[in-house]
Amino acid sequence: MQTILWEGMILIGIIYSVFTKNFTNISDAALNSSKEAVSLCITMAGVMSFWCGLMEIATQAGIIEAMSKKMKPVIKFLFPRLDVNHPAAKHITTNIIANVLGLGWAATPAGLKAMEELANLEEERREKERTLPAGEKEAAMQKGVASNEMCNFLIINISSLQLIPVTVIAYRSQYGSVHPTSIVGAGIIATAISTLAGVAFCKIMDRK
Repeated sequence: MQTILWEGMILIGIIYSVFTKNFTNISDAALNSSKEAVSLCITMAGVMSFWCGLMEIATQAGIIEAMSKKMKPVIKFLFPRLDVNHPAAKHITTNIIANVLGLGWAATPAGLKAMEELANLEEERREKERTLPAGEKEAAMQKGVASNEMCNFLIINISSLQLIPVTVIAYRSQYGSVHPTSIVGAGIIATAISTLAGVAFCKIMDRK
């Protein structure tokens, strides 16, 4: 769907430029945007390398593990059916910590591992449910259906609270903002509201 939208916008822009005789401006904008894209990628690569490095240092120093232990009650609240000592819980915790620090890209590997572990856990549950009667077994063994934990994790990951929106700060700095960190307060409020809404939605759907 996104591909169709982007292709449509590009096509409309080209057609409009031809009819308004501004095709030269379109060509210049495309070239300038290409240069800006490369410059932005280099800037973001440096920023994310720095923060990913700090995350790795925190992991090696045992800080992430210590924080994971303190977050066990939170994980138990968000994922009541998940054992807090399950490997998925550790990856979920790492993902949440990275997201709170605004390291969306650094949170991705932990998020993928968490989803993989949750999928394996759901498969184990399905294996145990093979002894159910035919009707219940068919309902319980639906392949490709995400578990409650997987859905909850996806929602929390997307709506995550961010104390330091590193990516947005880097964008603002790249494009000449006088106070690139002035977005921090608004970011905390917006992501706190989205997180509360996400958690509330998960809890309502879990009860259903």
